[in-house]
Amino acid sequence: MDTLTVDVNVSRPYRVHVGTRLLERVGEIVRPLVAGAHAAIVTDSNVGPLYAPIVEESLAQAGFKTTTFVFAAGESNKTLATYEEILAHLADNHLDRGDVVIALGGGVTGDMAGFAAATYLRGIAYVQVPTSLLAMVDSSVGGKCAVDLPQGKNLVGAFWQPKAVIADVGCLGTLSAEQLADGCGEVIKHAVIADANLLDILEAHPITLASLSENLPLIAAIVARNVEIKRNVVVQDERESGVRKLLNFGHSIGHAIEARSHFALGHGTSVAMGMVAITRATASVADDPEPLIELAHRIAKVCEAHGLKTSCPYEAKELVASALHDKKRRGDAIDLVLPLGVASCTIQTVELDQFFELMRIGLSEEELS
Repeated sequence: MDTLTVDVNVSRPYRVHVGTRLLERVGEIVRPLVAGAHAAIVTDSNVGPLYAPIVEESLAQAGFKTTTFVFAAGESNKTLATYEEILAHLADNHLDRGDVVIALGGGVTGDMAGFAAATYLRGIAYVQVPTSLLAMVDSSVGGKCAVDLPQGKNLVGAFWQPKAVIADVGCLGTLSAEQLADGCGEVIKHAVIADANLLDILEAHPITLASLSENLPLIAAIVARNVEIKRNVVVQDERESGVRKLLNFGHSIGHAIEARSHFALGHGTSVAMGMVAITRATASVADDPEPLIELAHRIAKVCEAHGLKTSCPYEAKELVASALHDKKRRGDAIDLVLPLGVASCTIQTVELDQFFELMRIGLSEEELS
């Protein structure tokens, strides 16, 4: 299968590579981008045993001295303590400003390795090698990296663009059905906010473990299209001061659900619940609610076809405390992404009381009239 590429022309431009058997080419791709001799792989206890040896060999063949840091997998370990351990590993192995960090894994790994690279020696190069669908289509692209605090998700971080993103879709075959479905939440979000044709494709060809083996080129094309959608937004607003907030469709409610579950519910699952809820809530205040009610049903149906639950197990009042820690909150108001239709959304600043009422309506199981 041919490798697909997407160029991201931001302040520090880079290329995203999407295809198969790319782990074996990591060293070949990285070598022209980095002057130093040392590459530090950061990975987790799930991904490391599967893929770190392949990447280590690839980097060694390209002339890099390699070290590997492995941390315990899971969002619960996306903390300042783990971040400090990564920094200590980089310092103990004497990485300098010419060297590179390789983020090998899902979104948690990419966020922490990226933040470590952004702050170690005031910034060294890093490369994203995402192995989950969620990381391939979302967190590896755009330069946002962060760790969590007990008070909320991604509250400490930076904008730090990678030197490259290398997405080997062959890695998706080792995901569980739940992990694969979780990535589909962001895929569906991109379709709803930006690409009606992509939404049609997802309805006709849901992404499942079976479809991976049946049509991997289609999956690669879907991943590349998602990268293009995110790229098109990020190049307009690299530091999320305006239009980039469109990428947060479903996230204000979704992040609150995710935090309330203590991350037992995955990010994509939580976003799926958030997308349906905010669409239902927007219908409740629209002059013509019927198209948005239909859109909420459509989003729910395509999410469910991808294995995502859309019925929230919590009442709105249980989510208020978590929602207060949303990064998009500004004083007593919050920026919300409200849908107008497929590939049409608007960003509105609403008072927190109004947001909580919208959340209550959106999460209600009652049919809107």
